[in-house]
Amino acid sequence: MASIDYPLERPDIEDTGWHFAENLYRWIATVDHKKLGLMYIVSALIFLCVAGVMAVVIRLQLAFPNGHVVDPDTYDRLFTMHGTTMVFLVGMPIVAGLSNYLVPLMIGARDMAFPRLNSFGFWIFLFGGLLLYYSYIGGSGLSGAGSAPDVGWFAYAPLTTKSFSRGHSVDYWALGVLVSGFGSIASAINVIATTISLRCPGMTLSKMPMFVWVMLVDAWLILIALPPLSAGQIMLLLDRYLGANFFNTQHGGSAVLWQHIFWIFGHPEVYILIFPAFAILSELVPIFSRKPLFGRPAMVGAVVAIGFISLGVWAHHMFAVGMTSWSNTFFAASSMLVGIPTGIKIFNWTATMYGGRIRLLTPMLFCCAFLLQFLVAGLTGIMLAVAPFDWQLHDSYFVVAHFHFTLAGGLVTALFGGFYYWYPKVAGRMYNETLAKWHFWLFIIGFNLTFIPLHFAGTLGMPRRIYTYAPGRGWEIWNQLASLGALMQAAAVTLFAWNVIYSAIKGEPAGDDPWDAWTLEWGTTSPPPEYNFEKLPVVRSSRPLWDLKHPNDPDWKYE
Repeated sequence: MASIDYPLERPDIEDTGWHFAENLYRWIATVDHKKLGLMYIVSALIFLCVAGVMAVVIRLQLAFPNGHVVDPDTYDRLFTMHGTTMVFLVGMPIVAGLSNYLVPLMIGARDMAFPRLNSFGFWIFLFGGLLLYYSYIGGSGLSGAGSAPDVGWFAYAPLTTKSFSRGHSVDYWALGVLVSGFGSIASAINVIATTISLRCPGMTLSKMPMFVWVMLVDAWLILIALPPLSAGQIMLLLDRYLGANFFNTQHGGSAVLWQHIFWIFGHPEVYILIFPAFAILSELVPIFSRKPLFGRPAMVGAVVAIGFISLGVWAHHMFAVGMTSWSNTFFAASSMLVGIPTGIKIFNWTATMYGGRIRLLTPMLFCCAFLLQFLVAGLTGIMLAVAPFDWQLHDSYFVVAHFHFTLAGGLVTALFGGFYYWYPKVAGRMYNETLAKWHFWLFIIGFNLTFIPLHFAGTLGMPRRIYTYAPGRGWEIWNQLASLGALMQAAAVTLFAWNVIYSAIKGEPAGDDPWDAWTLEWGTTSPPPEYNFEKLPVVRSSRPLWDLKHPNDPDWKYE
């Protein structure tokens, strides 16, 4: 492909606006996987801030009984947009962003297999996200005013029918999720093709970094799980505009059919979102423990097993809808079964740390917090896999706490560790360790202060998705603690944002390999050049850089 070389300087033009427009065009028109990866991640972080503000408003509304911070309709829209944003506009682009930036560097490639498809995937995702938020302007309700969706991020029928949602807000929800899903599918295709066909000489599958292994399985899960959701969105739109009545029970449809279609996507989606956390820990824990990853073949097998089993657990979200006892038994058993390979991973990370020369820098602190919090998420998940137990706590705040321990206590916690670890590679400068540790402690204390109490509120019978509650039910103290924790998390994220910006300007130069790491992304400059590697590396083991730097170290063996 012919390229246009723009001059780096224009001394004949004093207007700096020219340089700004020129640089902006380079970012908009880029097909460089690193820039696109950063654009995915920055977009996700912006949506994270938006969803975080919504979460804080929700917690302020529920901090005290009979709250009046927002009205009931606004509250419904807040938790709908918060959930939709976090799952589809934060979690999914984070998966794409990490894969885009790191996978080619880790396998010694110069770019993704399909650069133009890569660019298309990002812009179609962003368009879908903006389309969803355009509902605030165009999604008119009965009054004619702008209205966001208010049907929950799961959009259960019959709430989504014209009878109950007469405006256009549900249409924007369906179209926004559908369009952004096309971007995720495009990114997944690219990751699979790149990993299979563009590995550098010597990098067999057995020598491929664990991060790449996990993201490869994640990409396959996206390809399998996203099409059913896309089909469901199309069926929903056909119901609303052409009277197809797939989900209209009064005309022979089935509301439970929507739940099956949604959760066939929705539970593999949980693993799609948590897999990047697994990938991050599999790289960070060995580096900061100064030990090889314990049981690497078992870790690969566990990842593949989790991906396979996760496709057969979706209906544990539906124990309360009246399925047969055989169906409940099958999905309870499969939900418990997925805990076995997950437990293998937790054991292997812990065994890697055991006896290691651990460096408790901020990335490793987030890894340690992940292990504890994700263990809690797994234990409560096993509890909810027992159908009779689930009947008692279904649609309570116990489920909310479990879900957030999985994705916020798991995914977001690990992501912060990964951001700090790879920040020097992206920015060429070190982050501020003091600010990072303040961020860590504020976030971890705030997170646990928020979601541990909600387990107790749910056990005491507090249902989810309620606008307010009456005093005297024993829920007040738990909600007040949770709301205080939400404010601490908001302060922590603010510190993180300041650290990223400040360190990019004032941080100490990082050098090419500040962590003494072993994977190939640390074998090029920080930040990497557009072509990644001047000469494609040749790999002889699963730790190519360490083998070159420390060939006589007895603690490290060739694999």
